Amino acid sequence: MGHRHIITLLTDFGSQDAYVSSMKGVILGICPEAVIVDISHHVRKFDVRQGAFLLHQAAAYFPKGTIHMAVIDPGVGTDRRRIIVEGKRCLFVGPDNGVLSLAVQREGFVKGVEIRENRFMLPNPSTTFDGRDVFAPASAHLACGVVLEEFGPVISRIVTPSFARATRIKNKLVGEVLHVDTFGNIITNIQRSLLSSFNAVEGEVFQVKVAKDCARMIFSRTYGNVQVGTPVIVVGSGDLIEISVNRGNASDLFKADTGSQIEILRRPNA
Repeated sequence: MGHRHIITLLTDFGSQDAYVSSMKGVILGICPEAVIVDISHHVRKFDVRQGAFLLHQAAAYFPKGTIHMAVIDPGVGTDRRRIIVEGKRCLFVGPDNGVLSLAVQREGFVKGVEIRENRFMLPNPSTTFDGRDVFAPASAHLACGVVLEEFGPVISRIVTPSFARATRIKNKLVGEVLHVDTFGNIITNIQRSLLSSFNAVEGEVFQVKVAKDCARMIFSRTYGNVQVGTPVIVVGSGDLIEISVNRGNASDLFKADTGSQIEILRRPNA
């Protein structure tokens, strides 16, 4: 499946403790030729949504066959599943709590398995550190060529939280705020394909509701095609719909935060 020796790591572990380095040690002990790339270890603690967003943003730009391991896992040791998902290009390893959902949605679900086989875990795994004892060895064995079906029973779907379920209801798109970037751009969970279903054209005006605030906004290819200070709908670099203000801060204007509801209403006569 391409570059199967590349393993990316995404966690909320930070960089002061030995958690990340111990996972890397496990990977290299099993698959010494692995190339390990850090996406981030500074996801907000327990913030599955932010982890899912960062994985979605980064995964698409790695070579085919890359193994993406994401461990934002507040339910570690509980009965939530430990899974591997094969997408159309890459493989995803982590807890089945939604952290993989956006990236898998973007790439496409081909098949998945639950990690059950003890021979692909460290001996006597801890109940509090699946990253080191389950996900790291599984990723390393994948990188060294173990096929998906050997890890455990096949699964047909993964957990899809609300932040991965934007919808179209007639002439309205309904979603939520996934992330607010350092420019104040409000990045929604509404994918380009949903807006494309409207056949929206440059300069078309939509009624947009962000949390409790409403405004009319132009759909534009980019920020600079409208006057300075004007709110605008754009398709961002991650193929998600953004609410922005040209040279301004949309999150200040709309008092939006992660999880705020977004509604994009097409004018009935459009």
